[in-house]
Amino acid sequence: MSEQLLYQIALTQIPGVGDIMGKKLIAWCGSAEAVFAEKRRSLSKIPGMGSYTLNAIHQFNDFGRAEEEIRFIYKEQVKPLFFTDPDYPKRLLHCADSPMMLYYKGSADLNAQRIIAVVGTRNATEYGRSLCEKLIDELVVSDVLVVSGLAYGIDSCAHRSAIKAGLNTIGVMAHGHDRVYPAINRSLAERMLAQGGLVTEFLSQTNPDRENFPRRNRIVAGMCDAIVVVESAKKGGALITADIANSYNRDVFAFPGRVGDQLSEGCNYFIRTNRAALLESADNIRYIMGWDDKTPGSGKQTRLFREFNPDESKIMEILKTTKGYECGIDDLMLRSELPASKVAAILLGFEFEAIVTALPGKRYRLS
Repeated sequence: MSEQLLYQIALTQIPGVGDIMGKKLIAWCGSAEAVFAEKRRSLSKIPGMGSYTLNAIHQFNDFGRAEEEIRFIYKEQVKPLFFTDPDYPKRLLHCADSPMMLYYKGSADLNAQRIIAVVGTRNATEYGRSLCEKLIDELVVSDVLVVSGLAYGIDSCAHRSAIKAGLNTIGVMAHGHDRVYPAINRSLAERMLAQGGLVTEFLSQTNPDRENFPRRNRIVAGMCDAIVVVESAKKGGALITADIANSYNRDVFAFPGRVGDQLSEGCNYFIRTNRAALLESADNIRYIMGWDDKTPGSGKQTRLFREFNPDESKIMEILKTTKGYECGIDDLMLRSELPASKVAAILLGFEFEAIVTALPGKRYRLS
């Protein structure tokens, strides 16, 4: 049994230690195991650390639940992804409230080059289902990973359409890997394991309680490059997910509906209030996201004759060795070990010289 994994899971079980504080603790102490060994006086210096959380850390001694989960993980071949794991979804990692730990089962790359989330009402109409199916078919040429919440309605339609179209699809669950909710989607979930996967932040034996779904929604919003609302009433989980996506600076798209149609009120409202771009086809997504059919990194004449200084060379090498020649500004800062101001200045200069193309979500790609 991995001691490191034991302490990582146990850290998520300490009362008062949420995802934000948990990451602060790891940054301060260096590892999950070190958190439990750190002196009280040292922990008290962490910004935001209160006496309740401090006491909870030092009084915690129940590792039985973590041991039980590790046995379940090994038995069911679930892959635990602590936020420091290189396979943890990097887009999600950049969200302040992202989960410390994810539990993943499947075959897809959670850091695929292009990821689209598709959400909508559980009470989907034929209009909504046909829009969803058509959109997924049109996105095949862009080779996207489709993410949704494995719920009734539009979510299920998105997953099924992706499988039918030959695309990988990820279902984000509001419970553990020991069940599928709704149960009617069990066969769909099994098919997704071979053509995508299932991910959750919850331990096994966790019920799909009401309060878990908003937490699930932030993972859906954080994992993607852009989110599509297919059909939604004025209130509902789909709009909550879209709102979260806006807060994460993700691009949001929505299909318009007929005036007065209750299940289109949410989409129309988001478009009207400039919270979502009006969506008519996948071409709108490709245009706004910069997902054209040009081969990335094909090179400009400028690059052939341009001599780069050492800092510029670092950025160029990172972009050249990144899958798809595309990288987020946070990754560029981490990997180059250059200050944010320096990286931003280099990228701006590269943009002017048409060496890189700026993409939504503070991502950059070789032109």
